[in-house]
Amino acid sequence: MKYNNLTPEEENVIVHKGTETPFSGEYNENFRLGTYFCRRCNAKLYESKDKFKSSCGWPSFDDAVPGAVKRISDSDGVRVEIRCAHCDAHLGHVFEGEQYTEKNVRHCVNSLSMKFIPYDKK
Repeated sequence: MKYNNLTPEEENVIVHKGTETPFSGEYNENFRLGTYFCRRCNAKLYESKDKFKSSCGWPSFDDAVPGAVKRISDSDGVRVEIRCAHCDAHLGHVFEGEQYTEKNVRHCVNSLSMKFIPYDKK
């Protein structure tokens, strides 16, 4: 499978499961209407209607595009990692029970793992 070229910072997060510095990501405070895609393979991951302000330092979503994200037990034995279901790119982690939204789920996603395309640019 052919993937998009990644910068060293993107590769650190997407391939080596790194984490970008909190509050540094380009999409942390982005609340424009649009769609978020996997930076590695261009698969559709999230819609802006599911994004919410959590003040955790990373973009937060309470739902993903159906079938787009898979959950895997993290190597730390505590958290649940989320990956692109299409190319296995590391996206971040998912948390439940925090009461941020009615769905009670927070996908905490690295901006470096995604590309955003506003609805008015499609």
